Amino acid sequence: MSWTEELYKIYVNNCGRDDCGEKLLPISHSTANAQIEITLSENGDFVDARALDKSEQVTVIPVTEDSGSRGNGVFPMPFDDKLVYIAGDYGKFATGKNADNAKYFSAYMQQLKSWRNSENSHPAVKTVCTYLDKACIMQDLIDCGVLKTDGKTEKLDESKITGISQEDAFVRFRVNYDDMLRENRTWLDESLYNSFIAYNNETVGCKQLCYATGEILPCTYKHPSKIRNAGDKAKLISANDESGFTYRGRFSDKEEALSVSYDFSQKMHNALKWLIARQGMSFENSLTVVVWASALEPLPDIRNSFSDCWDDEYPDDEEIPYTQADYESLLSKMIFGYEQKLETTSKVIIMGLDAATTGRLSISFYSELEKSAFLNNIKKWHSEISWKRFNVKTGKIGINSFSVYEIARCAYGTEQNGEIKCKAEIMTDTIMRLIPCITQGRKLPKDIMSNLFIKASNPLAYDVKGYNHRLVLEVACGIIRKYNIENEEGVTTMDIDYNSKDRSYLFGCLLAVADKAEYESYDADDKGKRVTNAKRYWNKFAKQPYRTWEIIYTRLIPYFKKLGAKASRYEELIGKIKANMSCDVFSSPESLEPSYLLGYYHQLNAMYPSKKEVETKESQNTEED
Repeated sequence: MSWTEELYKIYVNNCGRDDCGEKLLPISHSTANAQIEITLSENGDFVDARALDKSEQVTVIPVTEDSGSRGNGVFPMPFDDKLVYIAGDYGKFATGKNADNAKYFSAYMQQLKSWRNSENSHPAVKTVCTYLDKACIMQDLIDCGVLKTDGKTEKLDESKITGISQEDAFVRFRVNYDDMLRENRTWLDESLYNSFIAYNNETVGCKQLCYATGEILPCTYKHPSKIRNAGDKAKLISANDESGFTYRGRFSDKEEALSVSYDFSQKMHNALKWLIARQGMSFENSLTVVVWASALEPLPDIRNSFSDCWDDEYPDDEEIPYTQADYESLLSKMIFGYEQKLETTSKVIIMGLDAATTGRLSISFYSELEKSAFLNNIKKWHSEISWKRFNVKTGKIGINSFSVYEIARCAYGTEQNGEIKCKAEIMTDTIMRLIPCITQGRKLPKDIMSNLFIKASNPLAYDVKGYNHRLVLEVACGIIRKYNIENEEGVTTMDIDYNSKDRSYLFGCLLAVADKAEYESYDADDKGKRVTNAKRYWNKFAKQPYRTWEIIYTRLIPYFKKLGAKASRYEELIGKIKANMSCDVFSSPESLEPSYLLGYYHQLNAMYPSKKEVETKESQNTEED
């Protein structure tokens, strides 16, 4: 089934549904950000007005084919609109290029009166029409202090209403009916919605074959914008490029290229808007991803790490497991919990939208999966991408996966003012490549792993305190582990392998011992301020391990002397690690494979026992006493 049909089904099954303030709009309606709200009496007299805060600006408005996709030209909204359209006295106070707004006001009033005079009129339409006929809206708004003038020419000054120029302000209406039980907020009035839908259906374009339904219906070539948010001008479907090369050479006119009924277009687009507002995920203000089950059951958040993508009913960060067995058990439990919530016939749809140009919205990716396939892929992702990570908040090490943000930033970002930042376009591109790996079980792109390998091998690119380098190292280890699992090669465990014969892994262990030994010899004031020789030569070590190790070890000797008896522990470890390599292997000039990072992390982690291990050991000692 196509994405258009899936969205149409969502609309049919959920029309009128309101989840957490996100309403599935009726056809012939859209949303706009209103800066001004005017209150009128039922007989059309001005009562009051106020400027709106950003938090309350989103307003449901009726739209025509033309106004719903308006750009340049005169295309008034049917009811709520900007001052330039609705104010008959606009020219007395405005100074902009549209100060002479006669054509805008005339077109608006002509359209509004047509609705008022139709069989499908509404009391609110009659009220607003009566008030605007007086051509005093600007003066009323100035008198009540909503609009401000410069005091000399009596023209509007340069003040703004929540960032919008006064002359460009959008207005919505509230009507105080004599019947106090009626809904006075016109943007929430269901009867006003139905009134306009009935009126608009009388004026919709000519009937022809709808390619989506196969029926002869009134069709449209002016499809809605504002898909991702109220200020979004990009469209998914557009047919206004007749002077270009959209269909030239293939079709003689746009009717042959595509024909979609007005009703189908409205329902499909409104369903997509609702899904995005309800559960869409935005990345760097460009890419928008929406994932939904056909019956709208809850799904795990594909963006986040294991600890952040589950419902409130599941454990928080402090309860993230330490052993791989516990982690896998909890992961299975969570996946099973979601599977139980999904209907037997449910499927999961993943859709990515990206602004190809300012006015064009492209579908970057789209897939439909059976619920079991989707959840199995999610489980596979969190299982294979997991690693023992240090939690800054809790001070504990636990097994966790990584968010797509962490992976993208660590693989392609740089440290700036203490944070790892990545260019927006690179972030978007990387996330688009990762999502199929998460949802469809595709293999990780090798360049992501390679980039992380390079970044983690250069600790001097990060602050000396090492917080950001540790994050990069953890992400690199998780990605390398997944890459090894997918390609059935290399190290895949999360705990140290004392019997490993892998040259790269063992050299990583040596680097960790040298790093830890030197750091432990530092005075308290030097820790977090000095860089160890292991870190200083790290990048060179990855390329020429044998030659660089001799340098690092030679420079380590003075620190061994400072450690005294404690140094024997580290010298013993170095001896055991080297014993797993033959002389030829140890002295090989080949550079290290990515698995050396796993060896480094495993060895370092083994020398820093976790809080859980310390607590277990203390408990055992207490019992023995």
